[in-house]
Amino acid sequence: MAAQRPTRVTMTEGGPFLVEGPVELELPDGTTVTSERPVVALCACRRTKRYPFCDTSHRRKVRPEKQADA
Repeated sequence: MAAQRPTRVTMTEGGPFLVEGPVELELPDGTTVTSERPVVALCACRRTKRYPFCDTSHRRKVRPEKQADA
């Protein structure tokens, strides 16, 4: 029997955690959600409407305007 390689989790700057799937997640309230996708994006910003999965809400983050030099 071949050794199973570890699950890869990639942390993206300003975005979600990318987890090699399929995955089963246990939420803080004890419920579980599953995804059979080969890569699952988990929300890190808490703006998603599909928690715990990323819906790209982090892309709509309002950036502060740069102040012009006086």
